[in-house]
Amino acid sequence: MNRPKVRLSDAAVSDILEQADWYKQHSGQVLAKRWETAVTSALFRIVENPQSGPLCSFKADELRGIRRMPINKFPKHLVFYQAVSDEVLILRVIHGARDLESLF
Repeated sequence: MNRPKVRLSDAAVSDILEQADWYKQHSGQVLAKRWETAVTSALFRIVENPQSGPLCSFKADELRGIRRMPINKFPKHLVFYQAVSDEVLILRVIHGARDLESLF
């Protein structure tokens, strides 16, 4: 079985880099590196089984089909993505306590 292609939105790339910078500035390089490793691991989990993340319950019709995956060791951070046929689109990588629907 072929693995799906993974594409990261500009917003997702920005989310990952901004959080890494924040960790680096506030807690040091070790935590920033741990963040990057944990995000990479979450992306691999998604690619291995794109349907494993639960569907989000957003109210807006255009946001149906978005799934979420927690990031190990950073459980309040979530990867939001859509899995369509042979592609996984990573939409955002953000803290789950935010007004999530407004960020899409």
